Amino acid sequence: MERWLKLAVLTLAASALAHAADLAILRNGNSIRHEHRQVAGAVTRLYLSESSSGYIEIPTSEIERFEIDTSPPPAESKALAPALQAAAPARTISAPAATATIAVTPKLDRAALGQLVNGASEQNQIDPDFINSVIRAESGFNHRAVSKKGAQGLMQLMPQTASQLGVTNSFDPKANVEGGTKYLRELLEKYHYDAVKALAAYNAGPQRVDQYHGVPPYNETRAYVARIIRDFNRKKLAENPALAKKPSKQAASSKPRKKSPPPPSTPPDTERASR
Repeated sequence: MERWLKLAVLTLAASALAHAADLAILRNGNSIRHEHRQVAGAVTRLYLSESSSGYIEIPTSEIERFEIDTSPPPAESKALAPALQAAAPARTISAPAATATIAVTPKLDRAALGQLVNGASEQNQIDPDFINSVIRAESGFNHRAVSKKGAQGLMQLMPQTASQLGVTNSFDPKANVEGGTKYLRELLEKYHYDAVKALAAYNAGPQRVDQYHGVPPYNETRAYVARIIRDFNRKKLAENPALAKKPSKQAASSKPRKKSPPPPSTPPDTERASR
């Protein structure tokens, strides 16, 4: 009998460990419960279920450490809620309170994004249509987007650029749009409000634009600049068809709503873009 009890205790302990997960402790004090993880350079993917069907991506630099968490996973907590409330109400409170404050950003609808863009537009004096065209080309309005080279969020900020702009979480839509728009404004000022050069620098880096004295000879960058200008001009023509009869002017100046960017130059394709 005693031996059977010992085996029962071991079985229960094994069951508890089977439900154990990990906590990613962030530098801001929050934590994220996850079943397993995958580190890919600048980004760590945290899988929220054993099936790997749901995950979030966090800048690796924002994670301070990992700890074991033996609390029930969220799905199990919901399934067992009535029994837990009857047997041990306090246990339902012990699941990580910090994780409730984390970290999965709610899905961003277009109205909310429009408000963010309009705010960044007013702050940096850039046409909101121009900002939206950049976002469309960069991420397709996906605030969780991560490029192969590690650019993150709506305006695809590289970690180093985000750090220089004071953006601590590139997956925060507000911080990303504000930082990306600020950077776009800096590039417009650097190139005397030449939208083509500013866009090329946003894609390939200012050093490449300076090196080639204009749009660098990268097929990716040429297509990127042309796509944004085409999208921006389409919006302006839809708002005011009379503009089709007038020669286009540069966009995104100190009064960007009154100007449209010219088409980009098309140097020969000899290299790839830097991101």
